[in-house]
Order: sequence, then C-alpha cells, then structure tokens
Amino acid sequence: MRSFKLASLILLFGLLISSSCVSNASESRNRHTNITKEFPSDIKLDTATFAGGCFWCIEASFEQIEGVFEAVSGYAGGTENNARYDLVSSGKTTHAEAVQIYFDPNKITYETLLDILFTAHDPTQLNRQGPDVGKQYRSVVFYHNGAQKEIVSQKIRDISPVFDRPIVTLIEPLVAFFPAEDYHQDYEKNNPYQPYVLSVSKPKIDLVAKKFKALLKVPK
Repeated sequence: MRSFKLASLILLFGLLISSSCVSNASESRNRHTNITKEFPSDIKLDTATFAGGCFWCIEASFEQIEGVFEAVSGYAGGTENNARYDLVSSGKTTHAEAVQIYFDPNKITYETLLDILFTAHDPTQLNRQGPDVGKQYRSVVFYHNGAQKEIVSQKIRDISPVFDRPIVTLIEPLVAFFPAEDYHQDYEKNNPYQPYVLSVSKPKIDLVAKKFKALLKVPK
C-alpha cells in the first residue's frame, strides 16, 4: 500500500512539473503573439537575436536606435521549454538572457546592429558581464539565416584586432526565443532609479547613445 501511495505521489509530481512546463511555454507563446500583433502591416521588419549579459542593458541600448521598432527581452539558446526568470537567472536552465530585435532594414542594417551590440557589452568576457556571472549571461549572436551567420562571422573577424583579449562571442542558430515576463520589458525605462540600472545598465546605454548619436530616435 505504501509503495502504491509513493508511486502515485511520484506520478502526480511528474504531472505537475509537465503541466508547469507546458503552461510556461504557452504563456511565452501568447506573449510573443501579443507583441507581434502590434507590428505595422505596411513595413517588412527583419529580426535579430542577441545575448550579451543582462537583457535590461541590451534591450534599452537598442530601443533608443532609429529603425528599431521593438526590442524584446527574453531567453534563447536553451534546450528546455520552461524558460522563466527565476530558473534562467539562477542557471537552472541552459538558456541565456537575450534580446530579440525587430528592425526596419530600410533604416538600419544588421551589420550596424552588430556594431551596437559589441559596444553595449564586452564580447571578451566568458560567461559573464561585469557583476553578472554564469552561462546565462554568455555572449551569443543567434542567427536567423545563412546571411546573418556570414555577416556576424565577418564582423567578429574585423573587430577582433580592436580588443586586447580574444572575442568569445558564440555564433549559433536561433532555435527558439521565449519572451520574458512583462515586468522585464522596458525595465530600464520604467525603473530609471533602480540601483542596478543606475550602476550597470545606464553607463552601457549612454555609451551606445554617445557612439551612435546620429542613429538615435528623435524624441516625440
């Protein structure tokens, strides 16, 4: 009888975990659908997906750039379908914090986006960015097609001499992207005085703004 109860509990626990994973994946898909619903139908947008440390920094760095319609914080590069902040940030999945960028290729090129990425983070830091340590903060360019793969491969070759240490940025195909929870979207904009934002995010965002001043969006 005891073994039957134990087996039942194990089965119930497994079902709960499975249900939770399916629920998380479903919520993420719904969030992605809601985001893309807002896109203009008269503009053919392209997509880029990058990882370079905390997604708050990367997202805000791109949001200020003309031609970028939307930058979405999320998770990529993992094999699990249960990507959510508490698991990813603690290294309990194989995902990296990432940002998916929807841009107008008639206004800004993929190559320029790469230039911004390599300004917004240090591509020579292995599995970390500043105070954030772990594979979830690794530097990765997730390419969407062969053309993007060729462009980023060439870009890394071109900029390598600029850095004192080897570039450790990974180049991987995008398999899946999971938008992060709603409170992570536009985090820097909505929490400008949060200590991490002030000490870590803002300097990176300001550096991008200074270097790419000519590409900044005109305030409305």
